[in-house]
Amino acid sequence: MANQGLNIDNLTPEQFDELLAQHEREIRLGNVPEGSRRPAAPPKRWFRPLMLFVATCLSTWYVGVLDSGWVGGAIYSASLMSILVFHEMGHFLQSVRYGVPASFPYFIPMPLPPIGTMGAVIFQRRGAGDRKALFDIAISGPLAGLVLALPMAVLGIMWSEPTYTMPTTPEFFLGAPLLFQWLIAYFHPVTSATFSLEFHPMAAAGWVGIFITALNLVPVSQLDGGHIMYALLRKKAHIVAIGFLLLVVGYMAWTGRYQWLLMVALVTFMGPKHPPTANDNVPLGWGRKILGWLTLAFLIIGITPDPIRYYDPGEQRPVRKPAAIELITPPQQGANPTQPG
Repeated sequence: MANQGLNIDNLTPEQFDELLAQHEREIRLGNVPEGSRRPAAPPKRWFRPLMLFVATCLSTWYVGVLDSGWVGGAIYSASLMSILVFHEMGHFLQSVRYGVPASFPYFIPMPLPPIGTMGAVIFQRRGAGDRKALFDIAISGPLAGLVLALPMAVLGIMWSEPTYTMPTTPEFFLGAPLLFQWLIAYFHPVTSATFSLEFHPMAAAGWVGIFITALNLVPVSQLDGGHIMYALLRKKAHIVAIGFLLLVVGYMAWTGRYQWLLMVALVTFMGPKHPPTANDNVPLGWGRKILGWLTLAFLIIGITPDPIRYYDPGEQRPVRKPAAIELITPPQQGANPTQPG
């Protein structure tokens, strides 16, 4: 540029106005020096997220049909997908609010029982927001999902039917977190030695929604819980993450149950440490801190250390099958389960 290197302090007002007008003309005409233009944000791609959403609707409906028939499958799919959409839109809308670049939600279909999906993910640019933005974006997903998951779980359990028969064929069972144990004990109190609850499809969707929410609140790496913990503790959060991973590894070694091995491997691959935000020194305030700790505490009542097990009647007692949950104690050797009068 001809005026490059000119000392504007030596210019007269008329020369300065002329120089400014020249630059304005160049900008209007697009004659901007190389490297001085702001890169345009990439357009959001919607076709693939939409196709994955449709595929996940079908996979959850298919799994529901296997367990509860056509209508039950539709109820299960609609309920579960509503929970997942609320969860992901909580993240997405907060990202838009803070101007943090984010993709549309990518739902993950898995047409295999007992769940039918592996949830959904949103891709964001690392370090694009500050500490407060990280907190609000991370916590909004779980809270939005629970807005639907909790009432669906309550209504579904109310509409579920108790059963007192032991399964005679091998089946998958799902463990009951504390929250479900409390709800079932309240709505279906029993005195029999063995008790199962045949889940209404909405109760099954509530179980999955609460389980996925609690799983996301694990305070490690790029999970929602990892984001919240980093916003609360900043660089000290990695101590909690490493401690939690060691606790899970110890549990697997002690019990011989390796259901969490894939998750531990995935978190180890991503790295337990959380990257810094654009500004870690932005204060959260006491309101956000209290809300953050209370939300992380939901992990205690929303998850079970033994979520999915395969039951063989000839080897072990049931824990939970896709549409039933066993709560009390196994029958004594040689005794028959009794139904309360």
